[in-house]
Amino acid sequence: MTWTTRRASLFLLTVLPAVRAFAGEERPNLVLIFVDDLGWNGLGCTGSDFYETPNIDRLAREGMIFDNAYAGAGNCQPSRACLLTGQYTPRHGVYAVGSTKRGPAHRMRMIPVPSRKSIPDGNVTVAEALAKAGYATGGFGKWHAGGAARFQVSTSRRKRRDRGDDPKGLYSTTRAACEFIEKNRQRPFFAYVSHHAIHSPLEARPQTLARFRGKKPGKQHRDPLYAACTYDLDDGVGILLKKLEELGLARKTIVVFTSDNGGTPRSSQEPLRGAKGGYYEAGIREPFIVRWPGVVSAGSRCPVPVIHQDFYPTFLAVAGAGAPDGKVLDGESLLPLLRQKGELARKSIFWHFPGYLNTAVPRGRDPLFRTRPVSVIRKGDWKLHLYHEEWVLDGGREKIATSDAVELYDLKSDAGERENLALSSTGKRDELLGELLGWIDSCGAQLASERNPAYDPDKPAGKRKRERKRVGKKRTKESS
Repeated sequence: MTWTTRRASLFLLTVLPAVRAFAGEERPNLVLIFVDDLGWNGLGCTGSDFYETPNIDRLAREGMIFDNAYAGAGNCQPSRACLLTGQYTPRHGVYAVGSTKRGPAHRMRMIPVPSRKSIPDGNVTVAEALAKAGYATGGFGKWHAGGAARFQVSTSRRKRRDRGDDPKGLYSTTRAACEFIEKNRQRPFFAYVSHHAIHSPLEARPQTLARFRGKKPGKQHRDPLYAACTYDLDDGVGILLKKLEELGLARKTIVVFTSDNGGTPRSSQEPLRGAKGGYYEAGIREPFIVRWPGVVSAGSRCPVPVIHQDFYPTFLAVAGAGAPDGKVLDGESLLPLLRQKGELARKSIFWHFPGYLNTAVPRGRDPLFRTRPVSVIRKGDWKLHLYHEEWVLDGGREKIATSDAVELYDLKSDAGERENLALSSTGKRDELLGELLGWIDSCGAQLASERNPAYDPDKPAGKRKRERKRVGKKRTKESS
């Protein structure tokens, strides 16, 4: 869900704290720049050989890059729900954009677990928690977490946003954020700047597109329109950073830059496997940069795996605020890593997707699905995928040696997840599998466990071809 520019004014949710426990303390401002569909290597500072992102690259030079940063889910709406609630998907129940039953029903072995349409009422978002702690809060750009926004976002949702001076609503989003920052410069604020770029349809200013049409292609990246859209996104980030400097707020503001999920096949993410919507690395690995002058060492890098659910407790810690009553937070404060004075307590992070996402691009185990029901754990350098279909139907632990239910990868030596070690590294497999199953039980995660009576893999090939073509047409219209 998003908001239109036809609204004449920007509504801001600002709640004064009941107890001014932080009076007299200067707490840093928070700016979270959250972009759409940007792959892990889609920036100059993360390795692109064609795209240009000078402002984001500068942000990285002045801050910290997290080399193993992840989205909470493989596509847009559940990822945003994870970020805003600080919770894994089983707790808020938002698994997909719309339905978890996306694709040809006759190829689904299981009945998928339904997805909630929005974050449940009463599940306090990070913006609401910060507002209660005395922060002015404002959101700008894309909401897309279902239902009514918990705090207001001002930009457009039209079929196309490709005005020559404002592709993807980049500049109107940036202007609104800058106005909010200037209005609230005398108090701590949280600005959630959520861009539509670089989601399709790709759009760019004509002069930017001309720039990249005249540039020599790289070996990995070479699409001029994709590069131009990314460059304009970077320009919007530059305007925002300049505003903080003009107002004398740059040293008082924590700036975070990341993306909601992995990139699309239009931009190569090799050597990582997959793309948005999936739970191989390219579907969930994200660029993640934090600048905090005076605290974060400029030009630093952090190898520790982190996830978007960590924003919520990190921002609360910065604000000097506790979690809302009864709120379960699955993330962990990143302050020890940002200060480079300590480690995280947790050892593992998790994902859970009990449904199907269709695709027109053949990949993975079934060319009609980029994701099938799966739960995933990363622990250290190891990552394990547990596929619900085979686990439930093929006997679970009893037949693990002959089942395709489990895939195990050593990301240190195999970042692309090409060599499944489930049958050779059995001790590590059983360690991660046991921990994953324990996590599933602890948070009440539902497996896709009911057999689908419509499943028919023997339907005529012609029928499947027609359905594949229909899926492809539908995919071009989907928002995520």
